[in-house]
Amino acid sequence: MVDAVLEDFRTAPISDMEKALFAFVEKINRKSTDIAQADIDAMKAAGWSEEAIYDAITVCALFRFYNTWIDATGVSDMSSDAYLASGVRMAEHGYGQ
Repeated sequence: MVDAVLEDFRTAPISDMEKALFAFVEKINRKSTDIAQADIDAMKAAGWSEEAIYDAITVCALFRFYNTWIDATGVSDMSSDAYLASGVRMAEHGYGQ
């Protein structure tokens, strides 16, 4: 399912509610200055709450910031082995360890 969403969320086997979210997120990432009340209304009509819409906007904005910061500072990505070890650690101990 993840591969299908990454390929094209519009044709992926996900709910219409999820498709609305991905369309909204896409617009945030491509044309955030064009977000209008109609976009918010469409999200609400799809079943999303104001809190969820706010969260979607916030997550997109934070990841854009993080990616810009990483690119500009030259911070390098972790290796596949490091990601695997990090995932195992978080699964066993949570985020606090």
